[in-house]
Amino acid sequence: MRQALEQEKLRAVYDRVARRYDFQHSMLTARSDQRGRRLLVDKAVTADDEVLDCGAGTGSTGLLAARKAGASGKVMLLDISEAMLAVAKDRARRARLLDRLEFQTGDMLDLPFADNSFDVVLSTYSLCPVYDPAIGARELFRVTRPGGRIGIAHSAEPTGPWVKWLADRVENVVWRIPSLSLGCRSVVILPTLEQLGCKLIFEQRIGVPLWPFLVFVVEKPDGIHTN
Repeated sequence: MRQALEQEKLRAVYDRVARRYDFQHSMLTARSDQRGRRLLVDKAVTADDEVLDCGAGTGSTGLLAARKAGASGKVMLLDISEAMLAVAKDRARRARLLDRLEFQTGDMLDLPFADNSFDVVLSTYSLCPVYDPAIGARELFRVTRPGGRIGIAHSAEPTGPWVKWLADRVENVVWRIPSLSLGCRSVVILPTLEQLGCKLIFEQRIGVPLWPFLVFVVEKPDGIHTN
């Protein structure tokens, strides 16, 4: 795994690219990023859910979740970058969904929420840049209610030796330009949640061969109350 960017540098990168993030990320992933978001919301969110979109960025996942949860649901968007959340607020206002959303700046490795707070916790491409994804996964688990669902999409290792070789060479160049790489690298998350007792209910690999994504949903067991 590549060395993560320092948190303040990562925040500065996302502040700088906030207005172009949606276009840039969609272009570099051949629009598979939005497909992953739709998959997670479809598989994890139901009507009336209280949802946390963790590392919400410009709100692409949160807006989908707000529509799926409906008028009786509630979606909290949390991100380290105030500039990204500002874009999310603008999008929510245009979509007339502000009344279903809340916004908070915070660190997904130290979430400012009580244990067992949300029916659904989502993370789309937000664990890839953090320095310790396992801590992030445990935080997502902590704030999910027993019986609730955790939906994650993240960068994964490509399959096949030649594809891996080529991807590594390309990333060696891209990694030198943080505003292009966005600090993202392939991570492994699912084993941490399975060790905590979560049950896998959906899993799918998507995306272009050089930069695939793993999309999955797990369920937190009933009877487990983190405190």
